[in-house]
Amino acid sequence: MARKVGGKTPGDAYEKAIALLARREHSSRELKTKLARRGFDAGVNSATLERLQSKDFQNDARFGQMLVRSRLEGGYGARWIVAELRTHGIDEQAARALIDAAEPDWPALIRRQLRRRYGAKRAADFAERRKRAAFLLRRGFDAATVSSITRTDSLDDSD
Repeated sequence: MARKVGGKTPGDAYEKAIALLARREHSSRELKTKLARRGFDAGVNSATLERLQSKDFQNDARFGQMLVRSRLEGGYGARWIVAELRTHGIDEQAARALIDAAEPDWPALIRRQLRRRYGAKRAADFAERRKRAAFLLRRGFDAATVSSITRTDSLDDSD
């Protein structure tokens, strides 16, 4: 019989973690936090995570790939994605490698975001260009690419 910890068994933690992973990928940090909030102690959480990772049910690299794809589709830049991955316990170097592996077309992503937000019309004046650039910078795109795209007269992907 499994040893009970605070009224909950290690098996309960494993089952809860499996249920969470069945819904979507989770980072190891995220799973530990969710299990702790549900009353499981740190030792049980670590053992559960090791068991899940040994069976490849939980994998931070796979989680990172999923998050990168999702955020690129959502129109976010590298700075935003790296920051979010860091909150999940994935270091900056690994985060940048995950983004590079996705091979994003940054100019096309920026143009798509501008079209979604502002339509196909070009910026009327400097203030409007600055407003659009600020929007893109807040979404985590790098300043050099944002500057080159917002200075052009067209949002056509052929530029």
